[in-house]
Amino acid sequence: MDTLLSWLQTNIFAPMQTSVTAVVSFVNNILWGDGQVLIYLLLAAGAWFTWRLKFIQILDFKHMFSIMRKSGKSDEVGISSFQALCTSLSARVGTGNLAGVAVAISLGGAGAIFWMWVIAILGMATGYAESVLGQVYKIKDSNGQYRGGPAYYIQQGIQNKAFAWVFALCLFFGYGFVFSAVQANTITDALNNSYQLPTHYAGLGICILAALIVVGGLRSIAKFAEYVVPFMGVAYILVALAITLINIHLLPGVLLDIIQSAFGLQEAGAGALAAAIKNGIQRGLYSNEAGSGSVPHAAAAATPEPNHPASQGYVQMLGVFIDTMVLCTCTAFIILLGTQTSIGEMEGIRLTQTAMQSHLGALGSDFVSAAICLFAFTSVVANYAYGESNLHMFKLDNKIGRGVYTSGYLLMIFWGAMASLPMVWAMADMALGLMTLVNIIAIAMLTPTIVAVTQDYKAKRKLQQEVTFAHQDCHIQGQLEEPDIWKSKN
Repeated sequence: MDTLLSWLQTNIFAPMQTSVTAVVSFVNNILWGDGQVLIYLLLAAGAWFTWRLKFIQILDFKHMFSIMRKSGKSDEVGISSFQALCTSLSARVGTGNLAGVAVAISLGGAGAIFWMWVIAILGMATGYAESVLGQVYKIKDSNGQYRGGPAYYIQQGIQNKAFAWVFALCLFFGYGFVFSAVQANTITDALNNSYQLPTHYAGLGICILAALIVVGGLRSIAKFAEYVVPFMGVAYILVALAITLINIHLLPGVLLDIIQSAFGLQEAGAGALAAAIKNGIQRGLYSNEAGSGSVPHAAAAATPEPNHPASQGYVQMLGVFIDTMVLCTCTAFIILLGTQTSIGEMEGIRLTQTAMQSHLGALGSDFVSAAICLFAFTSVVANYAYGESNLHMFKLDNKIGRGVYTSGYLLMIFWGAMASLPMVWAMADMALGLMTLVNIIAIAMLTPTIVAVTQDYKAKRKLQQEVTFAHQDCHIQGQLEEPDIWKSKN
């Protein structure tokens, strides 16, 4: 077995890695590097939707939580709003929260955390907008289950099939294959660092466990996420809170360091400022996924309560807040209160493990290993659901299509388990960047629909009417593929 794995690594995986490096570097340089296209685009999109939706993430902050009271209801065609939130969080809450924060700090300094907060606050409005569209333009697949996402609202709302296919292909590449490789890489690195477990054995274990869950489809994945995500999130927050309280005397200095570094007020000056902004926004986006077009797939699969697209938008907006403002901040405090980092040296999960060890001793490394295994594995599973949601676009939502997709997905997990960290992160950045570029253009074009649906929701709440949605109630761009989903009952 070891001989076969060694031959595959030498003759298949290594040459493939070398051949794609040049392409990946070129694209990332445009999107994230010298061109910084996405950094400007994401900031502009967040500001745009914050303004057009009248600071919805701030003025309706309490409503995000109140709407969760009735979020447990599902039906035969859709999962519950809470399951959709947990599914999206299971994809969001992964390497970005543990390894990604470490990468941001090691390359951008403490100030990168401030810019993660900025992109999260702005991204809450963007996340709301794309999730509303996911609901408005959702369809039923061959199994009678709700499906949707950017490819669907591009095809129906903008009525550009080619543009929709571009996004769907980017998503297959990203969430169907590359992102799961990133999660697997982080799991195997953590286990190897703590227990010297060979990466190929850990990779095989991840493949087997993932296959057992994803074979049941979206509902199986949603049920898994519903139980695992709240448990792991609460446990991680409690540990981080305890560490912060123990080191409360150091917290003012850490906060000052974050602010000074964020604005280049330290000795490194402009170089540190640029590094903080770039890495904070880049890693923040990778963690909370706002604007990337991933979360609308989970949002579209839900039957919201109240049955209105805007209500699911609020639920998914809460997901951005939990992911970055809560969980990423927990990791940042754990690292900054427990270790010193060097800008320019890329570090991943091992930096988080080292920091946790400084707080909790040997138990700290074990805790991070357990946390990353849960966090990243839930992401591996949820990523499958996002890719599967787009099989309908290509008329492949059948046994053969799902079989081919599942095989490629599992192979990429195994490859990612043994690949080098910088290469895997670079491929993830490229996939995420291409998806985001397409999605931001699409949701900007569909702004009138987002605003109209939001105004309809708020007007009915203000008049204390029954908050349900019918597509005749407001102007919807393009043409709905299945208007009966939102047909008026009157």
